[in-house]
Amino acid sequence: MRRAVADKTLARIAGRTVFARSLTAFLRAKVVGQVVITHRSPAQKRRLAAALARVPGAAKLEVSWVRGGAERQDSVAAGLAALTGDKGLVFIHDCARPLVAPEQIRRLAAAARKHGAAVLAHRVTDTIKRTKKPPGRPVQLRTINRNHLWAVETPQAFDRRLIVRAYEIVAQRSECVTDDTQAVEIAGGWVAIVENPHPNPKITSPADIALVEHLLAHHLTR
Repeated sequence: MRRAVADKTLARIAGRTVFARSLTAFLRAKVVGQVVITHRSPAQKRRLAAALARVPGAAKLEVSWVRGGAERQDSVAAGLAALTGDKGLVFIHDCARPLVAPEQIRRLAAAARKHGAAVLAHRVTDTIKRTKKPPGRPVQLRTINRNHLWAVETPQAFDRRLIVRAYEIVAQRSECVTDDTQAVEIAGGWVAIVENPHPNPKITSPADIALVEHLLAHHLTR
C-alpha cells in the first residue's frame, strides 16, 4: 500500500472499514455462526475488535481470535485449528476483498455442500504471456490459452474435514501454497468453480481503494 493507509483491512471506504464490509456480507448471507479472525499483532487485534463491535449483527457470532503466521498458509492453518466442532463448511476469506456479494456466498455454500470444495472465480479476459525472463529486454514469449484460465477469488468454501486434511498434507510435504484450493489440489481433491459475475477486487495498492470507492459510488456492485 506504499503507506497510503496504516492497515488496509481497517481502511475506510465510503464510510465503512474494509473489514466491516467483508464481515457484513457473510452476515447478510446467513451461512455462518462462527468466525475466526487472524491478526498480526495485539495492536491490530484491538483495532479489529473495535471495528467488530460496530458491525450490526456481529454480537450473535461465536468469535475466536488467532495470531497469524509468517505466511498466508500458516495463518489459515492456525485459523482452522481454532474452529470448534469437526463438521460443516469452512469459508476462508481475505478481508481485503470487501465487495463479495451475499448471494455469491450462498451460491458458494451450495456448491461446497454438494462437491466438498468450491471457489469464486472469474474468467480471464486478458491475453496472458509466459516468460522466465525479467521485463525490459526482448524475450521469446509464450501465449497461454485464456479459454482455460480462471482468476480465483475469495471466499473459498470447503468441507471442514477435507480442508483440514489438505493442510496437513501441505505441511507434511513442506509445500508452499498461495490459496486454499491449491492445498486441495496437492491433496488430490477436486474443486468446483462458481463463476462470479460481480466485481470482487482485492485491495493491494492505493489505486484499488479508489476502484472500490468508484464501484460503490456508481452502484456497480452490491
